Amino acid sequence: MDARKTAVARACLESAEDNTMTFPQIAGTLIEEGFEGYMVDFRRAAATYYGADGDSVELPMRRVDIPVAPALDAAALQSAIREAQQLASSYTYEGFCRKAASSGVAGYLVSFSGRRALYFSRAAEIHVERFPD
Repeated sequence: MDARKTAVARACLESAEDNTMTFPQIAGTLIEEGFEGYMVDFRRAAATYYGADGDSVELPMRRVDIPVAPALDAAALQSAIREAQQLASSYTYEGFCRKAASSGVAGYLVSFSGRRALYFSRAAEIHVERFPD
């Protein structure tokens, strides 16, 4: 991946971790730059950004300081997702990651063209969350 796209992906990841951009802002920036999606892996503390041309870049991210729960708790995950979507005053990306991991999420894949995120557990259980309209 070229240096410019890598820098944009890195800036978006840092902005999420620092709570300086919302998910819609990050998604818009990535889409404008030609990304088709990204994947977050809590167990590896890595985020991979995928370009529409098939190229990708993997970046280290802050490690979630709790283990990923062994089973997926979809209700707890949906609660964390709703908090993020509503931009609750207490929302932070770090808090979201902790809640996701404690609800059994090992990672998630965001598809901009599919307008959804697929959350997966250690046992390959999944929860699909469509983007709000």
